[in-house]
Amino acid sequence: MHDERDRIGVIGGGLGGLAAACVLAARGYKVVVFEKSPWLGGKAAGLAEAGFRFDMGPTILTIPSILRRIFTEAGRPMEEYLDLIRLDPQWRCFFADGSVLDLVQDIEQMATRLDAYAPDTQSAAGYRDFLALSKRLHRISNDHYFWRSVGGIGDMIDWKAGFSVKLFRDVLAMRMGRSVAATVRKFNPDPRVAQMLDHFTQYVGSSPAQSPAVLCGIAHMQTSEGVWYPRGGIRAVPDALIRLGEELGVEYRPDCGVRQVLTDTTGRAIRGIETESGEVVELVAVVSNADSVRTHRELMNETAPRTARRFERRRGYEPACSGVVLYLGLNRAYEHLLHHDFVFSRDPEEEFDFIYRKGEPAPDPTCYLAATARTEPETAPPGGEALYILVHTPYLRPHHDWAKLFPEYRRVILDKLKTTGKMPDIEERIVYESALTPQDIHDRYRVLNGAIYGLTSHGKWAGAFKPANRSPDVKGLYLAGGSAHPGPGMPMVLMGGWIAADTLDQDRAAPKTAVTLEPVGV
Repeated sequence: MHDERDRIGVIGGGLGGLAAACVLAARGYKVVVFEKSPWLGGKAAGLAEAGFRFDMGPTILTIPSILRRIFTEAGRPMEEYLDLIRLDPQWRCFFADGSVLDLVQDIEQMATRLDAYAPDTQSAAGYRDFLALSKRLHRISNDHYFWRSVGGIGDMIDWKAGFSVKLFRDVLAMRMGRSVAATVRKFNPDPRVAQMLDHFTQYVGSSPAQSPAVLCGIAHMQTSEGVWYPRGGIRAVPDALIRLGEELGVEYRPDCGVRQVLTDTTGRAIRGIETESGEVVELVAVVSNADSVRTHRELMNETAPRTARRFERRRGYEPACSGVVLYLGLNRAYEHLLHHDFVFSRDPEEEFDFIYRKGEPAPDPTCYLAATARTEPETAPPGGEALYILVHTPYLRPHHDWAKLFPEYRRVILDKLKTTGKMPDIEERIVYESALTPQDIHDRYRVLNGAIYGLTSHGKWAGAFKPANRSPDVKGLYLAGGSAHPGPGMPMVLMGGWIAADTLDQDRAAPKTAVTLEPVGV
């Protein structure tokens, strides 16, 4: 019989927390997940009203091998839990000049399309070369950055093995000091093609002009493994992880917020948590899937103030961007849309300058659309459309009052869809509408200043680095989620949950209380 004090607590039942719980349980640990909201899954929540069904948060599944790795930890085939549908073309792009370009997975097919779309610009050759660099950057990330706790470049180096020639070449290939935007434009001179490729970095909610070039590796991650839609929507992913966790013995406690993380008298070792109801739960280790900054500022400031101060001094913590999300139920679908679409701004430099430098909503924004009835007709009544629209905005500033800003900005978004998006009668087709503003996102998900994507990836030298998954300050504290390594975006958050669990296991931070399952086919 196990000792209740040997349990591991996971704070936050978002995707990273669910992933960490499943991996830990598969490896023989007793796990309890504390979630303040009445639902599990964090931003991967669902909305069903008036015959329409929407994913409220993430809508694109890429790099499914990361998700599969979590299931193989338990010796379970992912296909028994999820039905994934490949989407190709992956995106449809609408540009301000009226042109349309589809992004397809096959590199040679895409190059042929670019030759026709932007003749005499060498865009096809540039795209091939860009994807070759992206492939190398992805390999470097896999070798030195992914699947381990990393908080800075020093953590990427195996000091026992020494600084090899191969590692030196890899460091040079990371193009440190150069931005995503500059790298994209070196290979792709057509401004429309460059604008499309810039938006791979929008998975991490940061400006291409301020983000490190190594993030160009995201392009190969998407072209190599594809874009997928789980039948039932992205909500099917947390549902699958919850089911796996239940089968492995994970205890879930929704509607149970954590007031503070408890440490020993030195403030250097975990001893448990206190819930918002005042219950003290003794734990041998904690994985915090809550925002890493708010974990230290709000959950540890009283119990471990020195730790909180050390965390604050380690680096700057700027939130990534926020967004306005519209959920529109249409009585008639638009046949010119694909499952995923981008309706691009007229000037990306102006757009990103407003969002990331001025801290104000862009006057002419890019709109991302998900029209899921293309793939799963059940998401809308017959002939209708459940249209999800996301427009990136600045994270919350003190002067932002979204109760006043939203009506006008809704008009800006709809005007953009009417013109560049070729939907002039969209308002006449709306029969259901709901929305989230940055303030709603801040309140609903308890993120930092309404940020959708955790911490920004700005900084051409160190922008890719986030707080490490293993706390350097508190024994038994581990971090997951978009504001911890390897950062935001659905696949990275899932990987971060795996890393936190794997690091805890390597540290032998808790005694195992069950039979360890043998992973298969990783």
